[in-house]
Amino acid sequence: MNWYLSVFRKYAVFSGRARRREYWYFVLFNIIVGVVLVCVDVVMSSALFGSPMAFFTALYGLASFIPGTAVSVRRLHDTGHSGWGLFLGLIPFVGAIILLVWDLQDSQPGDNRYGPNPKQPSTASAPAAPWRQPV
Repeated sequence: MNWYLSVFRKYAVFSGRARRREYWYFVLFNIIVGVVLVCVDVVMSSALFGSPMAFFTALYGLASFIPGTAVSVRRLHDTGHSGWGLFLGLIPFVGAIILLVWDLQDSQPGDNRYGPNPKQPSTASAPAAPWRQPV
């Protein structure tokens, strides 16, 4: 659950790198929450309005769109690809397969142009991230 919540803590952070674990736990919990909310929407809307409405599902989709995009960009950074690679998903079938392969790849060892490897402890004393600096 901490991996899922960490994505929401970094709500719109598109820089840096995200481990496979962080990305895939977010995807897993996102699917679980989505299925539960669809069930709630079906039960609530059929009982109240008599027709299916996806109010809670749409609200959650809006709330999780930016963090989901941000963690996807950070995951691409972790494998050494630009975040602009997400636009490959617009190519039917082939784009989704390419993104899946990239998301399944292991992290690039060591530092890359997007930052230090999140799997390895940093040996240098790096400054605190902007969202964690004291006020």
